[in-house]
Amino acid sequence: MSDDGLDLLRRVLTARVYEVARETELDPAPALSRRLGNTVLLKREDNQPVFSFKLRGAYNKMVQLDAAARARGVIAASAGNHAQGVALAAARLGVRATIVMPQTAPQMKVDAVRTIGGAAVDVVLAGDSYSDAQAEAARLEAEHGYTLVHPFDDPDVIAGQGTVGMEILRQHAGALYAIFVPVGGGGLLAGVAAFVKAVRPEVKVIGVQSTAANAMTRSLAAGERVLLDEVGLFADGTAVKQVGALTFALCRQFVDDMICVDTDAICAAIKDVFTDTRTVPEPSGALAIAGLKQYAAAHGLKDQTLVAVCSGANMNFDRLSFVAERAEVGERREALFAVTIPEERGSFRRFCEVLGGHSLTEFNYRIGDTREAHLFVGVRTGGREESAALARAFRVQGFGVLDLSDDELAKLHLRHMVGGRSPLAQDELLYRFDFPERPGALLRFLAQLHPDWNVSLFHYRNQGADHGQILVGLQVPPGERALFARFLATLGYPHRDESANPAYRLLLCEPAKAGARAREAAVTAAAR
Repeated sequence: MSDDGLDLLRRVLTARVYEVARETELDPAPALSRRLGNTVLLKREDNQPVFSFKLRGAYNKMVQLDAAARARGVIAASAGNHAQGVALAAARLGVRATIVMPQTAPQMKVDAVRTIGGAAVDVVLAGDSYSDAQAEAARLEAEHGYTLVHPFDDPDVIAGQGTVGMEILRQHAGALYAIFVPVGGGGLLAGVAAFVKAVRPEVKVIGVQSTAANAMTRSLAAGERVLLDEVGLFADGTAVKQVGALTFALCRQFVDDMICVDTDAICAAIKDVFTDTRTVPEPSGALAIAGLKQYAAAHGLKDQTLVAVCSGANMNFDRLSFVAERAEVGERREALFAVTIPEERGSFRRFCEVLGGHSLTEFNYRIGDTREAHLFVGVRTGGREESAALARAFRVQGFGVLDLSDDELAKLHLRHMVGGRSPLAQDELLYRFDFPERPGALLRFLAQLHPDWNVSLFHYRNQGADHGQILVGLQVPPGERALFARFLATLGYPHRDESANPAYRLLLCEPAKAGARAREAAVTAAAR
């Protein structure tokens, strides 16, 4: 091992992290293990007092500062987790800290820094990414003479993070194939890799990054540090444009491989952790799990022991709906299709018959053409092969099919924009229904419809409840409203008439029809 490696090994063994940090659990992930055919263990750094490993390095750096450095105060730049570690260390050691965070940092993390640090901490918001915050921190450091507590490119910080690797090897002395580590600037990866390779060089250490923030992956491939023009902010804790000089050198020496995963894979990994632990990691906290899954599949690993560092749980609550929506696609348990069927009676039923026992996860449709109907459909599947089989079955029926499962535009935007006003929606009634969440509920509904009533609008998204909420537009001639009322009574599904809803009239009705609908609603109300 090089002199740098031996020096870091000594620093890890003497790191003073346990004055604030705890030795976190190495927990089995039974459900994920069964699915992958390997033993998966999660290093639970999300269980630290600040819900992240970052306090290890921050405290180890600050506790070793001399009196003069402490008196000047410290400064740090962070997207959130390092900031909380510095805040905790500042409050514990009585050191004044200025912490610069990007304006895009989750409010939960900003609030947590202020709460943890109390009067010892000043928070400054600057820029849109960690790199912007880092530049502002450098300016303030030069102006005020603060001592910099770097989030990753410092030997004492790296050594503090390296204690994660030390604990893993102490907690699991048996056969171990690989350890997967999330990567932003590289402090955790460098520390873990250097320690593991010094003690058990046969164990692979693999870094995992988001495809939208892959500075370390690209730097190692290029043989030099690469500066990214921009980074994606979904995994904000690892959104770094350039890795550190020291972390790059250590990772180049000790890291076996790098894996990049996309947003959907990260969301699926968050769900995997929740399934096994009933906790919700943040996107960066789930990176290693996503990389482990991808690596195991690509290399056909079976009956191996694999460790993933679950690095943090500072999840912004507002992101949960996005994560839930994308997790099924990321795991290939949901396929998204654009299906074109003839705009004729019976086509909708034939479409449902093709689905057979598959459960719908989403359905968007608005009448807009006299010849063809364009449907946006989500279907629960068991993987890519099942998705392809469904597409073939649709084509056998003469339906046009476009698989949108990997289309970012469709997943982010178009799924929410299907519809709008339609000049063809004559005699339309709009109803909300509660359907039982089981296969066949939609087909039963369609089977009971009068053959002369056309479905002109349909929207449904599975929300994980026992009942689904569905919006349906039906073209029912005025003379058949009594018959329609009997249909509702015998259907047995809870329902609500939304035909007079002002948002519906504004956004989904043609202007002339909206006025007529409003007058009709007023007459009906007066008659009651």
